[in-house]
Amino acid sequence: MNIESKIEAILLFKNEPTSLEELSKYLKVPRENIQLAINNLQEEYKNRGVVIITDGESISFGTHPELTQTIEKIHKEELSRDLGRAGLEALAIILYRGAVSRREIDYIRGVNSSFILRALMIRGLIERTESEAGERSYSYRPTLELLRHLGVTKREDLPNYDEALAKMLEFVKRAEDGEIENNGSR
Repeated sequence: MNIESKIEAILLFKNEPTSLEELSKYLKVPRENIQLAINNLQEEYKNRGVVIITDGESISFGTHPELTQTIEKIHKEELSRDLGRAGLEALAIILYRGAVSRREIDYIRGVNSSFILRALMIRGLIERTESEAGERSYSYRPTLELLRHLGVTKREDLPNYDEALAKMLEFVKRAEDGEIENNGSR
């Protein structure tokens, strides 16, 4: 399989901007080859609904600029929907845990949370930041707008904060110790 196909697969899998350095490492090819493949992909996608976006250091999929109105319409529809139970679960984890990785959220919920996190970010309820642990990943945390909307000045002002956080941390510890499965069942 050619480099372009491999880059497409990585971008779809990661579903976030990926640095050329990472691509070079993953594919074990020089950065110059990655840049050539990106140029080829940009040419291939220039008249499609999906385009390749790059700032010279990172690459990502995006939507074609001519589809802006269509995407905005869909975006407004998404914002008008209820969060649902899954969204509320993820939001509660982020609110009470603070900066937390997607992997930790998935572990606590027992399911993949990628789409839920995307929906929460689109609504401006959470934000993604570089991981505080220094690993090459992201953490999610509540936005100031969310705290303002909830009428609290800091996370510790949330209802039953200490108790809820303690229960969540206890659950994670017990699951890590093998006492319970990560979906909460015994």
